[in-house]
Formats: sequence, C-alpha cells, structure tokens
Amino acid sequence: MRSIWNGAISFGLVSIPIKLVNATESRSVSFRQIHTEDGGRVRYKKVCELDGEEVPQAEIGKAYEDADGTMIPITDEDLAALPLPTAKTIEIVAFVPAGQIDPLQMDAAYYLSANGVPAAKPYTLLREALKRSDRVALAKYALRGRERLGMLRVVDDVIAMHGLLWPDEIRAPEGVAPETPVTVREAELDLADALMATLGEVDVSTLHDDYRTAVEEMIAAKAAGGEGVAPPAPGEETGGGRVIDLMAALENSVRAAREARGEDAVVTELKPTRKTAAKKATAKKTAARKTAAGSATEKSAATKGATAKGATAKKATAKKATAKKAAAKKTTASKTATESETTAGKTAARKRTA
Repeated sequence: MRSIWNGAISFGLVSIPIKLVNATESRSVSFRQIHTEDGGRVRYKKVCELDGEEVPQAEIGKAYEDADGTMIPITDEDLAALPLPTAKTIEIVAFVPAGQIDPLQMDAAYYLSANGVPAAKPYTLLREALKRSDRVALAKYALRGRERLGMLRVVDDVIAMHGLLWPDEIRAPEGVAPETPVTVREAELDLADALMATLGEVDVSTLHDDYRTAVEEMIAAKAAGGEGVAPPAPGEETGGGRVIDLMAALENSVRAAREARGEDAVVTELKPTRKTAAKKATAKKTAARKTAAGSATEKSAATKGATAKGATAKKATAKKATAKKAAAKKTTASKTATESETTAGKTAARKRTA
C-alpha cells in the first residue's frame, strides 16, 4: 500500500517515525457523464470568469472570499509559514477509554506503519501499552492543509488511526426527534424484543453490498449485448413512508426471521419480558392484599354487629327484670295495705261490741 504522509508519532519524549496508509477504499461503481445523443464524454473545463479563457492546473491557486466578495490570495508559502507543530507530527495529547469517543466524530481511517528498523521498538512499545491499558490515544495531526483530530487504537498487530471531527463540527440534533407524542405498548415492546432476539448476532465480514453486485451484473449484461436486468415485478418494491399496522409488521418480521433460521415460526404466545412479569406479579400481590383486607373488614363488621346485638339483648333482659321487681313490690304493698285495713276493721268491730 502506498503511503500518503510521512512523519512521526510524538509520545512524550519518544518519537516514532511512521508512514500513513489509507485503511479503507471505495468499492462503489463510478459513472462518467456522457452526451445522450451521441455517447460522447462530457468533460469539465476550468475557465476564468474574467477573460473566459481555460486555465491549466499549474496556474490555479487558492484564495479566501471575503464577505463583500473580495478574493484574498493565499499561497502555499503563506500556509507553510504558519506555526503548525503538527505539520509532520502526530502529537498524542491524552489517553482515554474508547467509550468516551462519540461514533458521530469518526471520519477516515488509516494504518500507521513503522518507518524503518529503528522505529520498530518504540512502535511496538506504544502498541503494547495501548493493548494493556485498554484505552485509545487522542492525537492532533496536520493533513491536506489543516490540523485534525485523531484517535489511535490497535488493530491486530498494527496501530490504526481514525480521523475525528472536531466537537464543534458535530451538529446538535434539534428538531430531528418526533414531535408528536407517541405511546408504545408493552405488547409492541415484547414483539420488538422477540425480533431482536431472533435476528441475533451476525459476522460483519459476511455482509456485502447487494446493490453494487446488481449494478455490476447489469453492466456485464449490457456489455454482452443484453438488455440489462428486468425491473422488479409489481408488489416487490419496498416503498417507504407508508402507514402500517405496527403489531402485524412486527409479528411478520419475527415469523420471517425464525423461518429463515429454521426455527418454529409461531409468534402468538410470547414470553413476557422481565419488566412485564414483574408488573403482573406486583398487580397480583396488590389484588390479593386488597381481597384479604376486604375479608378482614367484613369479619370485623360482622363481629361488631354481633357484639351490638348481644348488648341490646342484655339491656332488654335487664329492663324486663327491673319491671318484674317493680310489679312484685307493688303487689306486696297492696297486700300489706289490705291486710292493715282488715285488721283495723276487726279491731273497731270488737270495740263496738264491748
């Protein structure tokens, strides 16, 4: 692989000569612009807007356009004179856990190759230090006329560097999330969990670009004098933006995924998730407590009622006993009075006779 930049890694007082090599390449099929009437190639020409003349590459320079449209020429010498310590150095500034790097910042990827035999020892030292620390190195470097941010990590036995966007180059996701309030049901989450579990994991190395393959086959067919690839039959298109039955779509997705994996496609009875099971168990316990509390209340009310009835009966009995005693006293008093009157009468009669 051809190196695109030569410099050194600055690791404290340690300097590691390295070469920068592209770690990725584009495999997309590229097209040329043609004149559709005769098939002639359409090319771009760089023309000066002042004189209308075509300008060769050797006569093209750089300029900064001011707010009023004025062009301020900038030469390579101007840029080279700027104090840029990272012009030929990848300067490591910190070591951080990989989880602190936001994937949104990821940009181009490069391999760092040790440049020469003397660089092998410090290169290996840095590589093994990164492995053992389980961290990545944040670094600053200059490439293609500007200073950039990078992340160094170990890939197999090679130090790789990912270009990172500066934090202020990441846009805030304002107005991107749905603004309409949406409620997701537990049943829908259960089906989504089942679909995720069914799809499982995948070996990333087995994934490939199906569209690129189709384009290459179509080009080969046309080159052989054919008509290319037949358009998809009606109903095979996959359009976006359609209103769908979410539950039905999830169920069909789970069924299709299980069939593709050779598993049972029944999806009507889904095991509840831990959260759902916990909620159901809590609901059952609450219902049982309410039932027990209701039964206790009913028993307490019955006991109170029985106690009240007993007290009333006792009071009635006591009243009857008091009434009987009063009646008995009246009867005794009447008898005593009658007997007194009889005795007085007899005494009076005896006096008259005498």
